[in-house]
Amino acid sequence: MSELLDVPQFPFPVTASHPGVWRRDQQSAAVIATAPAQTDFYINPGGADSTDAETTLTGATLLGLPPAGDFQFSCRVSVDFRSQYDAGVLMLWADERHWAKFCFELSPSSSPMIVSVVTRGVSDDANAFVVDDRTVWLRVSRIDRSYAYHASTDGTTWQLVRVFRLDDEIADHRIGLEAQSPSGDGCTVTFDHISFTSQRLTELRDGS
Repeated sequence: MSELLDVPQFPFPVTASHPGVWRRDQQSAAVIATAPAQTDFYINPGGADSTDAETTLTGATLLGLPPAGDFQFSCRVSVDFRSQYDAGVLMLWADERHWAKFCFELSPSSSPMIVSVVTRGVSDDANAFVVDDRTVWLRVSRIDRSYAYHASTDGTTWQLVRVFRLDDEIADHRIGLEAQSPSGDGCTVTFDHISFTSQRLTELRDGS
């Protein structure tokens, strides 16, 4: 059962997949999620013979349909990392076989890391860089029919992580937030400084 959440920073309605997971802090305007235990989004490219779960689509999402055209969607993500793969995520969603997530995630070596996953039938998982903190800035931009992921440690200087297409045959691509704890008993993720603008990103490589 889903629930509609009032988040003024989104200029469109957003719906939570898991009732009771998401809340908005009235003083700071941050959106806070308590990720349920054993939750994730992943479709293993190794298939049924892989040692990992083949398909997991249980992460707690907060998604909505943005207006048509280019946009930039960003926020600061803070995670109280407890277990491997705990993460706060910017999420793109077309359907259960076509989605992408931009993660601030705890790596197997217990280091906070920028990770991206693009799923077109199966998931293409890639690590970017380690962050020496429990807070980072993430941004997803739509440029014509492409998407770009940028990350920043200060909210000013951005580093390009990934450029990709999702699925042109699916008209509605929803965007929003996700919280996950694949191997643990849950974690708390804080999303603040949430910003959505229809301004086109002009410099792909340096993110300006």
